[in-house]
Amino acid sequence: MSFQFLQKETRIDFIGLRRYAYVLSVVVFLIGAASIFMNGGLRYGVDFAGGAAVQLQFANPVADENIKGAFASLNLPGLAVQQYGEDGRSYLVRFSAPDMSGEAIRAELGTALQQKFAGNTATIERMEMVGPKVGADLRNAALQAMYIAVLLITVYISGRFEQRWVIAAVMAVILGGAMFLMNFTPLEMTIRVFILLLITAAICWKLKLNYALGAIVGLVHDVVITVGILSVLGKEFDLNVIAALLTLVGYSLNDKIIVFDRIRENLRRQKAGHLDPLTSIINMSVNQTLSRTIMTGLTTLLASVSLMVLGGGTIHDFALTMTMGVFIGTYSSIFICNPVLLLGTTEQYIMAEKAGSEKYERPGEHGVV
Repeated sequence: MSFQFLQKETRIDFIGLRRYAYVLSVVVFLIGAASIFMNGGLRYGVDFAGGAAVQLQFANPVADENIKGAFASLNLPGLAVQQYGEDGRSYLVRFSAPDMSGEAIRAELGTALQQKFAGNTATIERMEMVGPKVGADLRNAALQAMYIAVLLITVYISGRFEQRWVIAAVMAVILGGAMFLMNFTPLEMTIRVFILLLITAAICWKLKLNYALGAIVGLVHDVVITVGILSVLGKEFDLNVIAALLTLVGYSLNDKIIVFDRIRENLRRQKAGHLDPLTSIINMSVNQTLSRTIMTGLTTLLASVSLMVLGGGTIHDFALTMTMGVFIGTYSSIFICNPVLLLGTTEQYIMAEKAGSEKYERPGEHGVV
């Protein structure tokens, strides 16, 4: 007997609650956008803004506040101290220092540590320098990677659920080429990706790639909302956060595919001469998969919260991003993606009802939703 979180199938009208979900998402988005605007943009870490990352090892445990105090007189911009391990002896110090050489940084940090911790020997075990140009290149590469992931997801979703592999692949190649050509424009990478996402969504709408459109809107929703909340919390964006966002995309996509799969199955079970209302089919599908969705989220939360609490400062931001992403991804799988799918499919479905369900071409059978 399989384990279920909900022993009885629920009958919640999720589609009827979509307007409240829209309002909630817009409010959270506006709060995040306001935070980014008031802070003058996202707070980029050393990986993206350039600077230095120094690994320190102390003979005896110390507090991170004392380390910050030791470096206060150096006026290091963006100074961040993270403990890793549980003994309180190992720390990773990050700060922006575009005009300082590695030798100068090592000398100044060494002097400050000797003055502050005279009886506690501190050793600089590792130091990495990232120039501003390298940081900008890494930031652009991260944005490109996320957009390429969206294109590949579009091809996969369109092929799996609508049997339209070729048209989706052609669209992805053309849009990938468009991204390459936009590299020769003066537009910032953030603006380029934003424009391309709008074009991708518009093409999916025009070509009736409804499942892909729902997945794209949901994934963009998850990433944007998560980034906004991280900005409100004052977190820096580095490669750890980007890795968490890409992991979140994969997790959230899996959640959405489960729901989409059940919607497709229930559409195929429609009897000849009678089609149930599309809203009823989607609501039934979401309720049928709700137990599985909740259990998947709880299982992932156990891992991410454990990492956040016990993993130390080095992976804290990764675990925090994943923890928030689990909630946001589950929420969008239920309240965001399915209304978008409904919006793109309703017109064709109503036409099929008027013409008779024998003329309705079900998803995955003839390539038409």
